[in-house]
Amino acid sequence: YTKVEQISTGYAYCQMLHKLWPEKVVIKKVKFDAKLEHAYIENWKVLQESFKKLQIAKEIPIQRLVKGRFQDNFEFLQWFYKFYTINDSGRGDDYDPVAVRGGAATGITKSPVKRNPVKKTGPAAAAVSNIKKSGSGTNANIEVKRLTKEVSDLALTVEGLEKERDFYFSKLRDIEVICQEKEGDEAYTEFVANIIDVLYATEEGFGPAEDELEGGIEGEEEQEEY
Repeated sequence: YTKVEQISTGYAYCQMLHKLWPEKVVIKKVKFDAKLEHAYIENWKVLQESFKKLQIAKEIPIQRLVKGRFQDNFEFLQWFYKFYTINDSGRGDDYDPVAVRGGAATGITKSPVKRNPVKKTGPAAAAVSNIKKSGSGTNANIEVKRLTKEVSDLALTVEGLEKERDFYFSKLRDIEVICQEKEGDEAYTEFVANIIDVLYATEEGFGPAEDELEGGIEGEEEQEEY
């Protein structure tokens, strides 16, 4: 993975959870080559069923996650990383993710790098073949370490972005307070209005979560009844 948005396919979470509790995840239902949204949904449903079996009280916002928006996937990744770190006892160190998925290729592919063809002599080709055979026993551990490192790297990215988000949010909040203080001053009316418009402008994928909006509306209705 090179982007947080790529984990919206859901299969990585299924495989990581399968590493912890193989008997609770129906791995054969996971679509590792998923490239379309409907296939992503099936993967997330597999994870959701596993959560129920394990009695994990965590809601999975499937419809938002499959859209591939950074904010939604960023938040779920952060939660899963903490969850995985707490529950990883190390018993799955010999877990072979490639073998578990039957050698199935994943839907995430990297752009091929063009290289000039190199002719191999007979002895050299044989040597390469022997190396591949002798190294097959370590493929599982290498794959597990790679996946663990990716999760760790993404978590560090999440932590850094959170700090940056909080920093800029505090600055925007200070600007908002200043604008509110100037709202009654006619000399600043238009200027303040323009700043408020910019502060409250939204962009697809970065607006308030739907459940938060619904909660806010319900809260307002309840207050009106009183």
